[in-house]
Order: sequence, then C-alpha cells, then structure tokens
Amino acid sequence: MTKVQSNYDQQFNIKTSDIQMGIHRSYTYHRYEPTPYAALDRLMESYEIQPHDHVVDYGCGKGRLNFYLANRFGARVTGIEMNETFYGDCLLNMKSYQGKNLHTIEFAQTFAEAYEVPRTANRFYFFNPFTIDIFRTVVNNILLSVEQSYRAVEIILYYPAPDYVFFLENHSMFRLKLEVTLDEYERNLNERFLVYELAF
Repeated sequence: MTKVQSNYDQQFNIKTSDIQMGIHRSYTYHRYEPTPYAALDRLMESYEIQPHDHVVDYGCGKGRLNFYLANRFGARVTGIEMNETFYGDCLLNMKSYQGKNLHTIEFAQTFAEAYEVPRTANRFYFFNPFTIDIFRTVVNNILLSVEQSYRAVEIILYYPAPDYVFFLENHSMFRLKLEVTLDEYERNLNERFLVYELAF
C-alpha cells in the first residue's frame, strides 16, 4: 500500500486498501483489487467529472471510487457489488466516512448483468470486474437505457482487458475519446485508462 493510498483512506476514515488474497473461486467474476488512488488522481488531471454526473462502478469492491468521486466532485456514485462481504464493507465504510457529500453515495448488492441501469447514469467504470461475456451484457444494458432515455454516456476502463477493448472498438457503438497512461506504462502497457464515448 502506497503512502497516497493510505492517506486517502485515513482522510476519509474508510478501509479499502486490502487486495483479495487466496484462491478466487469464480470463473466469471474476478478478484477484488482497488484502483490505486495515485492512478485516480492522474486520470482526473485529464478527465472531468461534474456534480450532475451519475457514475456507476461495476464491481465496486469496498467502495473506493464512490468515496473518492463523491468527496472530490460531489457526483452521484452507485457501486455495484455482488459479493456479500464486500457489500457489507461498503456499508461499514459509509458509516465511518468523514469526507464530503455522503448523500451522493449509494451501493447495490446484485450481479452486474442484472442491474437495471437508471436513466440518470451517464458514466460507467470498470476495472476488469468480470469476463467479456458479462461485459457485453452490461454494455447492452447501458445502450438499452440510452434508448429509453437519450443522453451522452461514457465508459471508463482502468487496466483495460484486451477483450474489453476489442469489443468496444469493433462491436459496439462506442469510440475512443481519451487515453491516460500512468508512470508504469513503459513497463506495462495495461497501466492506463481508456475512456469511450457513445457515438451517435
């Protein structure tokens, strides 16, 4: 855990830094690992979140992105988490949270593909939470929601899986808007964010 990660968790009085250890028994949903705070800081140097935005974080784990975005931008952030233990950690973090805009933070315990995308949601965040089959279903759910309520939407990928990228660039209605590389990018090409926007 880096000093930056520790300081944000301490500042917000939450616990999000532990990585899931041991054997992970799901083939479709991947293990929990939070996006580094330093990476989020780098992204937000180039990417803007507004208070009126509604961000959905698929596979939110212990809620790090929720608390970070709510505190920094006042945006509404919904964390989707299927794991009962992590969902419980999210609720505990809500009780202890000492940052700003607690009222804009919410969590739902459900499978990503079963989550009904609200008409207010316009930003969707993924840190490789599940297989490409589930990702396709979730993207289709997003597009269905846009059909019901026309709006501009964007998908944010951290450490983007090649099959996610291939799908978005070849079989979807999204196009690349922004790429933000991180300090480790020269050693690891996955150390980056990709932002895709819906191409109308």
